[in-house]
Amino acid sequence: MTEARTQPGRALSLRLPRVSPRAFVGFTVAALVALVAVTVTGATVRLTGSGLGCDNWPRCGNSVFPEKSFHPLVEFSNRGVGFVVGIVTLAAALAAFRVEGLPRRLLWGAVALPFVVLLQGVLGGIAVLTDLNAWVVMGHFLLSLLAVALGVVVVLGAHFFAAGRPSRTCPWPLAWLAVAGVPVLLALVVTGAFVTAAGPHAGGQDIPRVGNLEDALYVHVRATAVFGIGFLVLVAALVRLRRALRPELVLALALLAVILGQMAVGEVQWRNQLPWWLVLLHVSLATVVFGSMTGLAARLVARRRRT
Repeated sequence: MTEARTQPGRALSLRLPRVSPRAFVGFTVAALVALVAVTVTGATVRLTGSGLGCDNWPRCGNSVFPEKSFHPLVEFSNRGVGFVVGIVTLAAALAAFRVEGLPRRLLWGAVALPFVVLLQGVLGGIAVLTDLNAWVVMGHFLLSLLAVALGVVVVLGAHFFAAGRPSRTCPWPLAWLAVAGVPVLLALVVTGAFVTAAGPHAGGQDIPRVGNLEDALYVHVRATAVFGIGFLVLVAALVRLRRALRPELVLALALLAVILGQMAVGEVQWRNQLPWWLVLLHVSLATVVFGSMTGLAARLVARRRRT
């Protein structure tokens, strides 16, 4: 008698229960919230100078657990949040396999999330092992933002799959204007990362700074102006099409309010010698802005007219 052989993927699918489209939305939202949280805690590590609170990786000094002092606890807390994020994103990826009829593109987007988190952890470890090399640290932060952007796209895809795609009422030039705004915003964020690397929050007292603070700020302010002008053009176009694109207009106006708040925080932090908690608020708002802009662009692309 021959034994029946079951493929690993088929065996896995038999063990896991089916996931409804609405439940899958919940999985993706949880993953996105977790990705934003780890981005903020990672920024907290750098801005408090706690990057070498655990001077090796994956251990924290001579033990698995940190010393009961500020910097080791901050660094170890970020590692703990990263572990939770890995679990949550893995759960979303596994759930994607159990949603009947899920588009392949959305499936692989969800599967990519835990792998991006794993890469973040590896880069974080490299940052510690290289004594917080500025380029590695900046790469770690930017990868976190890209993970958030991917999380936003997956959430929107899950929402559209559960609720149905909206009507295609967006002119294609407007959709691609929003898409063009995403790399411009990324350039703005990169220049902001250089400002941080050149300033007093490079990661610690003994961490070498990259470039000149005033020069980096000069470029950052001008990148802000370029993005701001383009975004105002986008908002004006959405106002003209407000009947057809009301949800996108509401999102754009909310995003505009966050951008103005972020600019105000940036001005206040500069005039007050860059206190770390204000810089953290600025970075947190930048994360929200980047994720929201990605979501706005994705929504407009989904609603673009075919002709």
